[in-house]
Amino acid sequence: MYQKLKKFFEYEAAGGIVLALAAIAAMIVANSPLHDWYESFIHAPVVVQVGELIISKDAHHWINDGLMAVFFFLVGLELKREVLIGELSNINQIVLPAAAAVGGMIAPALVYVAFNASHPEYLAGWAIPAATDIAFAIGILSLLGSRVPNSLKIFLVSIAIFDDIGAILIIALFYTSDLSLLSLLIAGLCLPFLYLLNRRNVTAITPYLFFGIIMWIAVLKSGIHATLAGVILALFIPMVNTDDPEHSPLEDLEHDLHGTVAFAILPLFAFANAGISLQGAGFGQLLHSVPFGIAAGLFIGKQVGIMLMTWSIIKAGLASLPNGTNFKQIYGVSLLCGVGFTMSLFISGLAFGGVTEGFDPRLGIILGSIISGIAGYMLLKRTLKEDTATGITSLDLTR
Repeated sequence: MYQKLKKFFEYEAAGGIVLALAAIAAMIVANSPLHDWYESFIHAPVVVQVGELIISKDAHHWINDGLMAVFFFLVGLELKREVLIGELSNINQIVLPAAAAVGGMIAPALVYVAFNASHPEYLAGWAIPAATDIAFAIGILSLLGSRVPNSLKIFLVSIAIFDDIGAILIIALFYTSDLSLLSLLIAGLCLPFLYLLNRRNVTAITPYLFFGIIMWIAVLKSGIHATLAGVILALFIPMVNTDDPEHSPLEDLEHDLHGTVAFAILPLFAFANAGISLQGAGFGQLLHSVPFGIAAGLFIGKQVGIMLMTWSIIKAGLASLPNGTNFKQIYGVSLLCGVGFTMSLFISGLAFGGVTEGFDPRLGIILGSIISGIAGYMLLKRTLKEDTATGITSLDLTR
């Protein structure tokens, strides 16, 4: 049994599968006799006190503001690694996925705004369909096995990385409450200490975490979303130990956190946020401009934005298709990018504060993500099977 579990957790799609199971479990529990227990669980008060400092939030907020800061910390580590030594280190490699990501964020937002233009009170949700869930998208792609060209996986991952950068900037710029200058000052004072730790080649993680926790508390109190502290902290973690060049503190930490984030934090986040009660729900709720606009943004906006930008960049001669791929495969990837889920749920909570009347934006997120995931999988399965049978090569870019 242990060996089977170990083999499962090493499977590339394992994170996406566990995430999906957590979301399904939340839906089942929220629509069962355990509904009251579920509500009491996510709204249970949790108070942390250190001296005179008191932080009192319910479990839902601790998960979204606290544990998700660890997720964003991992995202920051991955971004730094990719920029320094990965797929984003070569400008020629990033033009196409960067443009595709921009198109894949603008078009869904425009689709959502089109559905809600006559309701200014709903426009705060414009960024919800702009996000891509990398765990789900890569998980679905990995189900297709070795037939998937490695360059296609890299293209999808690169889009998701730029998508994460865009989501981080959106959260920082558009989803902040009244700012506390004192808290921002305290957070800012942590940066010189983190910089000195980095410059002095301090490879022990504890000093970074000490200032990181102080910065997280300050950002939490500042009005800016606390998860951004995780991204900022990640930027100061050393990539290389100058005393031991073969050792990378950043990569070691990234490796250590990956399992915890993929198999504990994200599933817990999904369980706490995907529990939609369908009692009294019908087509009226689903066809409400908010969830319908989100679903349309994810399924229609993502594919249109990514394909339009990809085609334009290639036709302009600024980039070429990834080796061994064709436009059908790129189109399949553009559909997979419509799986928003984790980041969409996160932004949804910021946009509407978890309080809505007459509609539930999570319905649109789940519906749009499911349709996009199934459509992308089916198209890629068919396309990759055709290309394998006919021996399509990287030189055949006309299909």
